[in-house]
Amino acid sequence: MIVDLPDTTTAKISKALVRIREEGGAVALGRVLTLIIASTVGHEEEAIEAANDASREHPMRVIVVSTQETTSTTATPDARVDAEIRVGGDAGASEVIVLRVYGEAASDPESLVTGLLLSDAPVVAWWPGTAPAVPSESPLGRIAYRRITDASTQPDPQAALHHLCGSYRPGDTDFAWTRLTLWRAQLAAVLDQPPYEPIIGIQVTGAAASPSTALLAAWLQMQLQVPVDYELTTGPQANGLHGVHLTRASGTISLEREMPDIARLSQPGQPVQDLTLKRRSLRDCLADELRRLDPDELYGEVITRGLPQLDDMVNNRSGV
Repeated sequence: MIVDLPDTTTAKISKALVRIREEGGAVALGRVLTLIIASTVGHEEEAIEAANDASREHPMRVIVVSTQETTSTTATPDARVDAEIRVGGDAGASEVIVLRVYGEAASDPESLVTGLLLSDAPVVAWWPGTAPAVPSESPLGRIAYRRITDASTQPDPQAALHHLCGSYRPGDTDFAWTRLTLWRAQLAAVLDQPPYEPIIGIQVTGAAASPSTALLAAWLQMQLQVPVDYELTTGPQANGLHGVHLTRASGTISLEREMPDIARLSQPGQPVQDLTLKRRSLRDCLADELRRLDPDELYGEVITRGLPQLDDMVNNRSGV
């Protein structure tokens, strides 16, 4: 069910939620958190769909704050908030409140959502598109336990990733890191098997537009204390992570993904294996991040310490 509330206020939205629960039996009991999605008008639906899917694992209230994209030639619209309340089949296991905010009404997003937050429940803020310069200091970021960005959606993903080095605060995370979960698990499993020889060389390859490639290289260099041969590729076929090669005295372990969901693992003295290594969907990444509400300390170390170390190594090799 979708209830439209044009030109409304937070108080009217709250009253409508109470009425819907009383008339239809929809309740907020069992909701474990409030997810705030910061988007732009006309670009909300993909994020809402991912939140609806993730809500089946994490029942929640979803508040979408959608503002109008403006340019220097765009006339400033009158201050107005148009709202939608989605429950039942239109909201998965969540309640979805969509706030389309225009004009001066968008100047204080914190006050817009404060009266709609679930009582005594943690708040997670997510920017599927353009993120604020310092998420933790933004109006929505200040009230959130966790703050989720996505460097891959920025105009320059690599520059966005490096910007995160300076803006990071405990509680921040980025989907560029979340997309590495399966890669990191597979590589850790391989290194837990004999022979237990030290790694003496690492090569990581991936698309130049993939910030996950840089984070994986930084994580490996930081964890294994071995300089990484880090290669980024361009072109129409360049997409995501391509492969990792770990060299030991006895040979090289290679994990390469040449097809979208299949990776090939080759190890010295063992038959080649084809493994399932899917590209993680938006829903998968969101559900993964909502499993923890405490700061991701490893991500914090990689983004603030590992990535600068990787940059230093690359610059030293290039003579910069």
